[in-house]
Amino acid sequence: MRFCKTAIDGVVTVELDAAEDERGFFARTYCDEEFARAGVAMQPRQMNVSHNFQALTLRGLHFQEAPHGESKLVQCIRGRVFDVVVDLRPASPSYRKWEGLELAPETRRLLFVPEGCAHGFLTLEDSSDLLYVMGHPFVAHAARGIRWNDPAFGIVWPYAPKIISSRDAGYPDVKL
Repeated sequence: MRFCKTAIDGVVTVELDAAEDERGFFARTYCDEEFARAGVAMQPRQMNVSHNFQALTLRGLHFQEAPHGESKLVQCIRGRVFDVVVDLRPASPSYRKWEGLELAPETRRLLFVPEGCAHGFLTLEDSSDLLYVMGHPFVAHAARGIRWNDPAFGIVWPYAPKIISSRDAGYPDVKL
């Protein structure tokens, strides 16, 4: 595994080293020791999958309020998505910045999202699936979100969403 920094403090991509042969490939997606050596604090506590029927479905941008903050290790296992992270940590040098990148099985890339960052994605293909390894169990009363097009962040999405939940579309503007 190779850990690559992004423009957001603590957000890294995890590039997989795959052993390939005529059958396909095998790659490790998580290892306590390798993550610790890379300075990535992740203790898996829960796993989730997000299946999305149609392209241009937007989910997010979600986070959990402290003390239930959750780190996430996100992998696209089918289809293709534009994945976005927004830094909501006031003490962070990248506070209010966002990072967006494409995830797809072919990229053999995962995204680590630390606590205190909002996360969401836009599907770019029908039948896109994301696998999440979570560093904290879901706590419903701590669930929060920011709107995908809040001008406070200026996220540049590759396309406008066609499908979005009323909850995700209805988050108010962030007052920063």
